[in-house]
Amino acid sequence: MSSTVESPFGAVNKTSSNRAGITLMNDQIGQVVADVMKTKPGVRVTYLPSMIRVDAENRMDFEYDELSEALGEEPGFFGANILEESMSTHYGRMIHEDDRTIMFANPEDAAEYLGFDLQPVATAADGPPARAAAD
Repeated sequence: MSSTVESPFGAVNKTSSNRAGITLMNDQIGQVVADVMKTKPGVRVTYLPSMIRVDAENRMDFEYDELSEALGEEPGFFGANILEESMSTHYGRMIHEDDRTIMFANPEDAAEYLGFDLQPVATAADGPPARAAAD
């Protein structure tokens, strides 16, 4: 007979944190991105020796032209490629658009950007579809 050992870390909380975030390199670009993002509502920036955490509640937008300007560059300089190079990891759903990268805490919030239909779909595990009543 086997038994389950209780985790020393407490009960598992499976609810959403409603947070999304990235880890940036602590370099010139990371510093500028962090400085811009910390002015946004619901965004918290944490400076660490070798990295910078940028965390937000629900959603945050990295607007490329705003970041280009903050870097002293022309519009169109900053893009997803530069953000990806400066970023080492992220959590949440990341959507790259032409003018911004959007981070969503919950995949459901990103559904319209991804073309997901959030209607439940029957699967083989649900059994055969219900039959319509005969007339």
